[in-house]
Amino acid sequence: MGTGIDMFVAKESRLYQDFDLLYRQYFGTAAIVVMVEGGDVTTPEVLCAIDRLQTGVSGTEGVIEVIDIASMVKHANLGVSGRSRIPGEGSAIRVLINTLPEKQRGIVLPDTRHTAVFVTMPARATDAEMEGVLSNVEDMVGWAAFPAGYNVIVTGEPAFGIAMKNEMNSSMGPLLLIASLLMVVVLFIAFRHARWQLLPLPIVLIGIIWTFGATGFLGIPLSMVSMSAFPILIGLGIDYAIQFHNRIEEEFARSADAKRAVRATVRHTAPAVLIALIITGLGFVSLFTSTVPMIQDFGLLCLVGIICCFFSALFIEITVIYTLHHIGNRKNRKQMTNRTVNKNNMADSAAERFFGSLAVWAAKNPVLVLGVAGLLCLGGLYADTCVGIQTDVKKFVPSDMPSLVDMHHMVKVLGGTDQLNVIVKADDVTDPTVIEWMDRFAAHEVELHPYISSGESIADLIKATNQGVLPEDAGQVDAIIQTIPESTRDNYIYGRTTALLNLGIGDAISGLGLPRIERLIRLVEDDVRWMPPPPGVTVTITGQSVVMTTVIVALTTGRQFMTFVGLVLILGGLFLLYRDWLKAIVPVLTMTLVIGWSGGVMYLLGMDYTPMTATLGALILGVGSEYAVMMMERYFEERENGLAPIDAIRVSTGKIGVAILASGCTTLAGFSALIASPFSMNQNFGIVTVIDVLLALIASFFVFPVIVVWLDGAREKRRARKGVL
Repeated sequence: MGTGIDMFVAKESRLYQDFDLLYRQYFGTAAIVVMVEGGDVTTPEVLCAIDRLQTGVSGTEGVIEVIDIASMVKHANLGVSGRSRIPGEGSAIRVLINTLPEKQRGIVLPDTRHTAVFVTMPARATDAEMEGVLSNVEDMVGWAAFPAGYNVIVTGEPAFGIAMKNEMNSSMGPLLLIASLLMVVVLFIAFRHARWQLLPLPIVLIGIIWTFGATGFLGIPLSMVSMSAFPILIGLGIDYAIQFHNRIEEEFARSADAKRAVRATVRHTAPAVLIALIITGLGFVSLFTSTVPMIQDFGLLCLVGIICCFFSALFIEITVIYTLHHIGNRKNRKQMTNRTVNKNNMADSAAERFFGSLAVWAAKNPVLVLGVAGLLCLGGLYADTCVGIQTDVKKFVPSDMPSLVDMHHMVKVLGGTDQLNVIVKADDVTDPTVIEWMDRFAAHEVELHPYISSGESIADLIKATNQGVLPEDAGQVDAIIQTIPESTRDNYIYGRTTALLNLGIGDAISGLGLPRIERLIRLVEDDVRWMPPPPGVTVTITGQSVVMTTVIVALTTGRQFMTFVGLVLILGGLFLLYRDWLKAIVPVLTMTLVIGWSGGVMYLLGMDYTPMTATLGALILGVGSEYAVMMMERYFEERENGLAPIDAIRVSTGKIGVAILASGCTTLAGFSALIASPFSMNQNFGIVTVIDVLLALIASFFVFPVIVVWLDGAREKRRARKGVL
C-alpha cells in the first residue's frame, strides 16, 4: 500500500530529491500527538500521568524525543529547587509553568484545558517502524492511567496515514463484492438470451486473481487511485468474456459441429477483441506520461489487468463453454440448443430491429446528429477550463473517519503545522553572516506575508541563549551552539554545511488551497533573489507543501497532454493494425466528442479534478474506442458480405447491439461500484465515469453510424469515379 508523498511526485525528480535528501534525511521529523483535554490539565495527577507516558514512550526504538509539559515542569523545577520532579501542589506547578518561555510553553499547552504530547520520529522512518511506535504509544496511554473525566486522543500525521492505509485495505474487499453482485444483476438482465449467462463473471474473476498476482510480482503499489482499478477491470474484463460468449452461442446456432463453431468464434472474434484490447491498452499507456506516480501505477495495473482478463476469456471461457456444450448425449444437446435458438431468435429479432432502426435513423440524419454532438463537445471543452483541481489528501478520505476527525480537532486546538522548509547550504552555516541573514530573512517574511506566521532557525536558539542578541564573533557563536542540547540543535543544523529555516504557514494549505500556496512559494523565491544570502551560500525552498504544489501542474497541463498522447497512440495504433485511414479515424472521431462532453459533465456536477478524474480523457478514449472498434469490425464484416453501407450498418448494429449494450452495462456496473467507496475521490470518479461510459454508448449507437456510413460511402463514391475514369 502506498500513502506517502512519493505517490504524487516521482522519486527521480529533482524536487523530490531536494525534499528527501536535503530535508527529510537531515531534519525531517514526524510526530504522533497525544492530546489530553477535559478539566484542568495542569493538575499534579494529569502531569504525573503525562510523565508516566513520557517514560514509557521515550525508550521506544525509533523515537527521537518526547516533548511534553510534564518534562518542561520537571526541568524548570530542577533549576529552582534542584529536584527534577513534579510538585504535588497545583499552585507550585502553575508558578513553574509561568517561568517557561511563552513560545516553548504554547506548543504543548495552548490553554489550561488542553495539552499535547509530541512523540517525534525521523521522517525517513518506514511505515512498519511508525506503526510500531504508534502501537506502543497507544499501549502506554492506557498504562499511564490518566484521571477519570479526561479525554485522551492519539493523532498526528503518522496516525492519520496508517489509518488511511488500513481504510484502503478494508475497503478493497467490499468494492470487489459490490462490483460482482452488480455484474450478476446485469448479466441476468442484459445477457439473459445466452446459456450459462453468469459464466462471464467467474471467468473475469480468474483474470482479476491473475492481476493481483502480477501486481505483487511487478511491485506495483496500491494507492487510493490504483486500488480503484479492480472494480474497473471487472467491468472491462467481463466485456471480453461477453463478446466471446455471445459469438460462440451464435456459431453453435449456425452449426451442429461444435469444433467448427469454436474455430469460427476464435477466427472472427479473437482479432476484434484483441484489437479492442490493444486500443484500450494504448489509452492506459498514455497515463505513463503523467508525472504523478500513482497515475502511472494505475495505468500499469489496468494494462496488466485487461491482458489477464483477455487471456482468461480466450482460453478458459471458450474451453468451459465447449465442454458444457459437449456434455450430455447428442439428443439432449440438440433439444437444448434448439430451445435456446428458438428463445434467442424471438428475443433477438426484436432487439435487432430496434438497434438496426436506431443506426439507420442516425445515419440518415447526419446534420442533426453531428450538429448537436459537435456543439455539446465545444461547450464541454470550454467548461472544462473552469473545472477546479483538488490535491488535498484529507479531502479524499471519508469525512467521518475517526483519525481525520481527530486531526481536524488537533488543528483547531493547537493550530496548523504546515511549513515551508528553507535549506541553507554553505561551507560553514555557523558563520555569523550566514546566521544573521537567516534571522533577517525570517523576520522579513513574517512581516511581509500575512500567511507566514513564524520563522525558526538556529539563530533563534542562539538569541535565546545570548539574551536576544546574535554574536558577531565566530568563536562566540561556536561556544553558544555547543551549549544547546544536541537533540534541539540537530533540528536546525547538520554538521557545519547545512542549516534549516522553517517558515510556519499554520493551516494555510487547507485554508488557501495549493494553488494559492504555489503563489506564496513563488513570492518567497522572489524574496530570496531580492534579499540574497552571503556569497557562496545556496538556498533551496522545499518541504511537503512545495512538493505537493507540483501536482497542480501535473493535473492541469499533464491531463491534457495525457489525453492528446492517448489520441495519437490510438490513432496510430489503429492505422498500424488496419493499414486503413478510415478504420483508424472513425473510432477516434467518435470518442473525441465524448471527451468534450466529459468536461461539461465535470463542470455541471461541480466536481474538481483529482489524481483519479485526471485520467478520464485517456480512460474514455480507451474504453469507448473498444465499443466503436467492435461495431466497426462487424460493420466491415457485413460490407465484405456484399451489403451497401446503410444496410451494413443496419445489420451489423442489429447483430452486435445487444452484446455492446450488455458490455456497456457491465462496464457501468463495475465503475458504479466505486460510488460505494468510502473515499470521496473514488466516489466522484465512479459517478463521472458511469456517466461518461453511458455517453460513450450513446456515441457508439448514434454518432458512430453517421461517421462510418458517411466516410465509407464517400470513399466508395470516390473509388467508383476513379473506376469510371
